[in-house]
Amino acid sequence: MIIKVCGMREQQNISHVAATGINWMGMIFWNRSSRFVGDMAAAAAIPEGITRVGVFVDQDANEVSEKVIGCSLHVIQLHGGESPSYINALRPLLPASTKVMKAISVGCEADIEKAASYEGTADYLLFDTKCVTVGGSGRQFDWSVLRSYRGSLPFLLSGGIGPGDALRLASFSHPRLMGIDLNSRFELSPGLKDSAALSVFVEELKRATRSK
Repeated sequence: MIIKVCGMREQQNISHVAATGINWMGMIFWNRSSRFVGDMAAAAAIPEGITRVGVFVDQDANEVSEKVIGCSLHVIQLHGGESPSYINALRPLLPASTKVMKAISVGCEADIEKAASYEGTADYLLFDTKCVTVGGSGRQFDWSVLRSYRGSLPFLLSGGIGPGDALRLASFSHPRLMGIDLNSRFELSPGLKDSAALSVFVEELKRATRSK
């Protein structure tokens, strides 16, 4: 299972979190976020072997392309109202190896239907809790609504996953689940993660998954 930690910003914190056994690390390039990354230093601090993810919200395609190339991003996470046509227009501006992950805000089962329009354009999906802010709410949605997702795109589960959720995650299954996304529930302050809590959680999740 992929473990992604999002909202990373501080170079020393990046090093500590990378050592916990996580797989993907996300940086937010949207300037209205409290976890906004304004330069290239955070990306440069992410060690080899960790997948670098850039988070964007309804931003100009050329701006996204510039960050992807400048920060050597492996995955872009589109967390706004970006349409399939936006993704199609963005693709030629990206390196061929760049993957696109589209976030879907979920408040009820009907919201899962939005995922269908991204078949053939996105590479991955991320199901997050619908809220008035753009992610980072610390609240969970009802994971059982994901039973209605029958698409082909692999997805990350996001939204309020915290230190006490390892056993519940290990017991949750879906044929397209490829990993989880962690953020605010592991923070000491916006952009600063509790690496000790993450380390304990990662070990608990791996142990629980092995014992299934």
